[in-house]
Amino acid sequence: MNFKMDNRMQLLVLFTLTAALITIAQGIITTGVVYLMSDFSVSSTQAQWSYSAFLLVVGVMIPLSAFISRRFSARTIFFFALAVFLLGSIICYFSNSLIVLIFGRVLQAIGNGIVMPYVQILLLRIVPEEKWQTYMGLYGLVVAIAPVVGSFLGGFVITYYGWRSLFSFFAISTIILLVFGLILVRDDTPTENYPLDYLSVLLSVLGCGGVMLGFTNVADYGFTHYFVILPIIIGIIALILFVRRQPKLEKPLINISILKNKYFSIGTVFICILFFALNGCTALVPIFIQGIAYNSAIFSASVLFPGGLLIIAFNFIGPLLTNRIGIRKVLIMGCILSIIGFATMMFYTQDSSFEFIMITQSIRYIGAGLALMPATTWALTMVSDKVEDGTAVNNTLRQIFAAIGSSMVVVMVAVLAGGAIDHNSASVIAFNQTSLILLVLHIIMLILAILYIDDKDKIESQKQG
Repeated sequence: MNFKMDNRMQLLVLFTLTAALITIAQGIITTGVVYLMSDFSVSSTQAQWSYSAFLLVVGVMIPLSAFISRRFSARTIFFFALAVFLLGSIICYFSNSLIVLIFGRVLQAIGNGIVMPYVQILLLRIVPEEKWQTYMGLYGLVVAIAPVVGSFLGGFVITYYGWRSLFSFFAISTIILLVFGLILVRDDTPTENYPLDYLSVLLSVLGCGGVMLGFTNVADYGFTHYFVILPIIIGIIALILFVRRQPKLEKPLINISILKNKYFSIGTVFICILFFALNGCTALVPIFIQGIAYNSAIFSASVLFPGGLLIIAFNFIGPLLTNRIGIRKVLIMGCILSIIGFATMMFYTQDSSFEFIMITQSIRYIGAGLALMPATTWALTMVSDKVEDGTAVNNTLRQIFAAIGSSMVVVMVAVLAGGAIDHNSASVIAFNQTSLILLVLHIIMLILAILYIDDKDKIESQKQG
């Protein structure tokens, strides 16, 4: 690339701010589900689709990120993604039914699904590899802070001004970013005439969408309902066909041959387990606090808030530590802290104190924060010559496992409790047993970190030796 460093940094900063805005849009609507139920006369399950549909669309968009980053310039990607996001925000603001609102959310999600993986690809393209950890840490800090602050402020906005005000905020903010884009974003990034294999697109949409939809429905319908079984079967078949098709193409949608790189695959497995447990606990812990221990929603939010701040901070601290002491030591520390957190969760009771739950959850969050960005960046350094494909594979798989974790962890507790989660000792024991399962998964992560994960230069020297 021949453009100046200041143009590169301007481009990266603008895309990062865009990613932060779009990240806020993902989950902020959950604070207004009750109001959607009232305004549109729908059930909580129906209203929740304003959030679930967003996640599903993001999941099916990510596999396209490698193609998009190769085929289109930064300028085209920036303006198209924001234009679609703006249109979605406007439709949501004027929606007169839940269906129209969900359609607007789908358009917002398309913008999200384009920008989020692309900003990582852009960062890895323009920043020297030795600085990847630092810049990925900064990126992780920004996109982690945004939804936390957004959800906190969103509750006040919805309470005093109504849920439509959220979408007027997104529309105005998007227009401001578009104006800055006209000034700062240039056609500097290289492109190539990369063909799009439409059958691969169809298979990836059916595969990712089917698996995520099926597992998302588990919590509502159980394992045996056709709303669960059918999407998962279709998704698995489509993913198998997708994987078998890619090597036959001269220019595949995703070059899955990167999975032959042992270290990238190990890093990806590490990240998938981490996201499975992290998203699972995001859904599970509030259920324990409110549904099993019978504490208030305010109690739940207050207990988890310090941990939320800590995971944000350690999203940045983790990469800085990696630069100082190496990837293996950081991931080992992260795994050990997570294991301690899950071990203490095995001793939760209905009478566990505020301080005990807050401290132990904070320990777990620190462990996850330490490992998250360093592990992601390390895996991508193993395929640094194919960051587009690496980002697509990494983000797609972690999105799928995050969706599976959100449902499966809650279902595990219900099954172990005898079919339902309630204010009883059986549910407490089931929660403790599920914590043990998650602890074992983190022991597997710890073993992977000890045996296989190390700084890239050491791995390369071992290969040469």
